[in-house]
Amino acid sequence: MDRIAKSLGLFLVCLMANSVPNFFVYGEPDRPLEPGFMHVETVMARKNVHLGRVDAHSHARMAQITFWTKGHGTYFIEEQRLDFLAPAVSFVPSGVVHGFTVEPSETDAIVVSIADSALAPLDERTILPIDAPVMIADTGDPASWARLSRIMQQMADEYREGRPGMEMVLTALATVAMTEIARFGSGQTGDLRPAQTVLASQFRQLVDRHFRENWPVERYVDELGTTPHLLTKACQSAFGLSVKEFLSERRLLEAKRLLLFTVRPLEDIAYEVGLKDAAYFSRFFKHHTGQPPSVWREQYPRH
Repeated sequence: MDRIAKSLGLFLVCLMANSVPNFFVYGEPDRPLEPGFMHVETVMARKNVHLGRVDAHSHARMAQITFWTKGHGTYFIEEQRLDFLAPAVSFVPSGVVHGFTVEPSETDAIVVSIADSALAPLDERTILPIDAPVMIADTGDPASWARLSRIMQQMADEYREGRPGMEMVLTALATVAMTEIARFGSGQTGDLRPAQTVLASQFRQLVDRHFRENWPVERYVDELGTTPHLLTKACQSAFGLSVKEFLSERRLLEAKRLLLFTVRPLEDIAYEVGLKDAAYFSRFFKHHTGQPPSVWREQYPRH
């Protein structure tokens, strides 16, 4: 088995589970978060839990910034894989499946967890889209990495010391860190978050909660208090998709997660993503990927 297969095989370990696990922080059960919750720690603070291999999981209520300060490894976001050498950084919104494999004696990172309730107010203060995952490595000048490193280290220091006003300082620093991450990819420093992007963000969150229920487009329009035209325009601008295409893509993403990270049969997966039966699900999946779900699943190692 080649190196790629071995790396991805380490990631696909939730094979006997019925779903990809949601955690509070890795290894701890999901739980409600206080308004404005933020948490900062190093990856290796939990090395006794993961031993350098963090399996496929997501966080239902919070996003994470992970800044790799030393070492190297393989990071996974959904089915995408990236080998990295520090420095590297990722931003993963809530609900996105991710994980990594690293050598714990050589590698470490600062992880900042931000509750959705704390992240939402930052949406208009940063140029980083808060709805899409991103990982950056092997790009950017040394001065940019040094600047981001100082910001992340200051966040770690603030959290560890717990001095008065810590929450306000962490919020401000998180905003700056997210903007620095965006600058690596775009080089832009202006405000990229128009009103229609806010609408698109609200739409995505609503779809995440209700796509299994097969809501018609009109239901989303009503819930968002908008018009079909404005929702279509926002969705096309933010995602490059029509509203119906976005709904299909969200269903397809969930199907891929379940195919990759569980051993549930096609009948169960069809039901889980809101489709009526396995045959219809197979047609839907093949239409969007060019392959039946069983064939697509077989491409990924299970050992």
